[in-house]
Amino acid sequence: MEYVELSKDLKMSKIALGFWRLNDWKMSKEDLLKYLEEAIDLGVTTFDHADIYGSYTCEKIFGEALALKPELRSKMQLVSKVGIKLISKNMPENTFHCYDTSYNHIVKSVEKSLKNLNVEYLDLVLIHRPDMYMDADETAKALTDLKKAGKVLEWGVSNFLPSDFNLLQSRLDFKLVTNQIELSPLKTQHFYDGTINLMQEKRVPMMIWSPLAGGEIFTSSDENVVELRKILEKLGKKYNCSIDTIVYAWHLAHPANLIPICGSGKISRLKSAVEACKVSLTREEWFDILVNGMGKDIP
Repeated sequence: MEYVELSKDLKMSKIALGFWRLNDWKMSKEDLLKYLEEAIDLGVTTFDHADIYGSYTCEKIFGEALALKPELRSKMQLVSKVGIKLISKNMPENTFHCYDTSYNHIVKSVEKSLKNLNVEYLDLVLIHRPDMYMDADETAKALTDLKKAGKVLEWGVSNFLPSDFNLLQSRLDFKLVTNQIELSPLKTQHFYDGTINLMQEKRVPMMIWSPLAGGEIFTSSDENVVELRKILEKLGKKYNCSIDTIVYAWHLAHPANLIPICGSGKISRLKSAVEACKVSLTREEWFDILVNGMGKDIP
């Protein structure tokens, strides 16, 4: 497995494993620990969380499994996200669904994630969504203080457009190291809104959520998706791999340093993602996937 250098202190596996739906996997602590060990053996060492996942339950589930073998912590990079408040029975103090990038909320959220994950620090924390009510100076102070305290090694953002990214970066004395965005052959807007260009300009690698379009690539009956599947199947035969491997390879082929997140609890699906590291699509094949995913030719 290749690694992507986000900073001098943080390298992440080229494929990340996401735990958005961990509570739906219905794994015992022992089974989850086994899955983590299998992932690490494959070279997948970057594990993506958020405080709100599973209505504030997934980090605790993960932490209980990690507690069975705490020495695994040194072999992984733990990522989490903060900045969204959900109404949840697990967080009765939240009375309104909103964004919150205030100093107190960020610090409280990180402390809770550390406790739930059963660790002393997080390798990377992301501001989960752009907050239209953000006080950039106050948010930056929270990020700075948590970094100085050694509780968060690096900071990044998620779903930020260029203006959002530049605003927060302008208040920091250190570099935001990633922007986690949605991207797939069916969701290509960030090629056109300046997000991917800005990240390339600043040499900031991007984490990619929903790289398989939430499974729509495999299930949709839309004409363009049906045509896309034909292309993927043809390339799968050429490279002797599954079509999901081809989609992951499409992300890895891009020069902007994309880190796709596999969100499956099945080791077979994770292996298919890892297999993409061995597939090198040509420029023409990459564009063939893009065009068919969009359902129209490029200008």
